[in-house]
Amino acid sequence: MNTAAIIVSHGQPSDPDPAEAALADFAAEVAQALPGWHVGSATLAKPGALEAALLEAGPGAHVYPYFMTGGWFTGDALMQRLEGSRAVVLLPFGLDPGLPGLAAALLTDTMAARGWQAPEVRVFLAAHGSGRSTQTARDTQGFAEALAAVLPLAELRVGFVEEPPYLADQAFDLGATAICLPFFAAKGGHVLDDVPEALDLAAFQGVLLDPIGCAPGAAALVARSLARAMVAA
Repeated sequence: MNTAAIIVSHGQPSDPDPAEAALADFAAEVAQALPGWHVGSATLAKPGALEAALLEAGPGAHVYPYFMTGGWFTGDALMQRLEGSRAVVLLPFGLDPGLPGLAAALLTDTMAARGWQAPEVRVFLAAHGSGRSTQTARDTQGFAEALAAVLPLAELRVGFVEEPPYLADQAFDLGATAICLPFFAAKGGHVLDDVPEALDLAAFQGVLLDPIGCAPGAAALVARSLARAMVAA
């Protein structure tokens, strides 16, 4: 059985190399938790990257979409690129059943460092959304509901870059005891530009975290998913 995996993300079409390198670093971290595995990586935006990764991994490799939701990229676009490879495609990172627990631990640590208690804290989940598909918002709201079920917050709001309710509209009046958690896999343009701009517009007074995909434990979560997929195969 093929103990090879490829972690796939969208990347940055206008400048693909930095995102490609960052994903390779993440894949190396995942590989440390999977002795004996080959763990490669590829962004869809880097020409030829996925094809090269598939060739190196061999037929039947496990493909882990490092995306936050289902939709066109993890469905049609990725499956078209994988046609004929016999790859086994796993659930996207954002749909991993362990992700709400990882987010809850991250938020709990953030609150503890400031002496806050969860029932007094408002959390703002800043997400991508989509102007073309309702699945992105559904998957994001599903994650928000799962997070709220394991962490008793004062309030949990969700805002999107590309569809209503928009980021700036949802970030108003959260108060100083608030945390913004970007529901993104990496530090791309939306995280570096759109989210801070929206928070500034809303006069956000709370704490802005790195995206959930950059959280400590994210690589271990991916490794566990790959290991489970191998056992289930």
